[in-house]
Amino acid sequence: MQTRASNRTIAEKDVDSVLHPYTNLKRHAEVGPLVITRGQGVKVYDESGKEYIEGLAGLWCTSLGWGEERLVEAAAAQMRRLPFYHLFSHKAHDAGVELCARLLEMAPAPMSKVFLAGSGSEANDTAVKLIHYRSNALGKPDKKKIIARDKAYHGVTVATASLTGLVNNQRSFDLPIPGVLRAACPHHYRFALPGESEEEFSTRLAGELEALILAEGPDTVAAFFAEPVMGAGGVIVPPAGYFPKIQAVLDRHDVLLVVDEVICGFGRTGKMFGTETFGIRPDMMTLAKGLTSGYAPLSALMVNERVYAPVAEESGRIGVFGHGYTYGGHPVSAAVALETLNIYAERDILSHIATVGPVLQDGLRALRGHPLVGEARGIGLIGALELVADKPTRTPFPPELTVGAKVVAKAQDRGVILRAMGDAVAFAPPLVISEGEIAEMLRRFGQALDEAHGELGRG
Repeated sequence: MQTRASNRTIAEKDVDSVLHPYTNLKRHAEVGPLVITRGQGVKVYDESGKEYIEGLAGLWCTSLGWGEERLVEAAAAQMRRLPFYHLFSHKAHDAGVELCARLLEMAPAPMSKVFLAGSGSEANDTAVKLIHYRSNALGKPDKKKIIARDKAYHGVTVATASLTGLVNNQRSFDLPIPGVLRAACPHHYRFALPGESEEEFSTRLAGELEALILAEGPDTVAAFFAEPVMGAGGVIVPPAGYFPKIQAVLDRHDVLLVVDEVICGFGRTGKMFGTETFGIRPDMMTLAKGLTSGYAPLSALMVNERVYAPVAEESGRIGVFGHGYTYGGHPVSAAVALETLNIYAERDILSHIATVGPVLQDGLRALRGHPLVGEARGIGLIGALELVADKPTRTPFPPELTVGAKVVAKAQDRGVILRAMGDAVAFAPPLVISEGEIAEMLRRFGQALDEAHGELGRG
């Protein structure tokens, strides 16, 4: 006998049962979800069979697209052989050990150890804890403050949401926690002074960072967190000279640099890591998303010897390194990650990005002439269009108009899934996307942009 619940659609069940992240919960009860039921290549399909080009690779993560059978088989084989084990208390499993060794070989800067977790938030949260642990180990209990930037995104745990520089990740959550300092966002288009070149802008931001460290006291500032390209803050590419100038300040004051590669890692910026693209020298790196192409949850924190040695000494003094996650380095996820790395290498994914990346960037720049587009920015296979009310003055739209969200909704109606961060529309398709698929994605988006412009004009 069928129950009432079994007769309801997935959308009806969803509204009654699911607490959705990053969603207006009141509005969701009225509009319901877009239910995706399958995917193939760079496309996903809803329950009615409608096709969408997934222009954000899910959540910046499905780098190899949908339907990659090698990853399915890697997961199935591991499930049959060893579906679960852990890395606690002098235990290990072969998939986890092999993955950590492989990541150390790939690291763009000398690294000593790899800690495996389940998400980017967990990896960054672990970095925060290690920063505190290390300072205590070194006998510097006051050196605990961490600097993160306006518009940064580092996760949603209590600690990482405090590092995140986006207001809606903190409002009504009683965040940020104490000990987090805020540095300026390096968005030249939006925050440079009139006539200020990118190099001059970078020099000013480095000077402001140094002034902040000196005002707080270098003996109280432990670390600086940065994404190579800021993702959820609007796909903000650093201005010329930015990271070398920032790095010099950090080096002068013995401040660790934590590079959040969760979005940029594994080819997104055109090199394997954003660290390489922008000439950064990290002490710690966090990885996730493209590590498994999103097929299984997994993240990694890589630390250099400067970080690891005092942490090891402190654990010897205490008797244990009292941190870890049940599913950190899950063997199924680790097996999927190893096969993902194999595919990147065998298919020379970086050469493919070198071919199709310019197609995306040229296509975005071609839209700069549209009346709604103030800036087109990006690198590799990540980019954004910033929508403005007035192009010459760069005046943004009033937030209550939600122009970015409306444009993205119109694009979805035309079969392209993108993401609006305010009035910046982000593009980060699967790395396997073809030139023709990029052209079709931008064609559909252009139609959405035209329709939104027409409605705004009438309004």
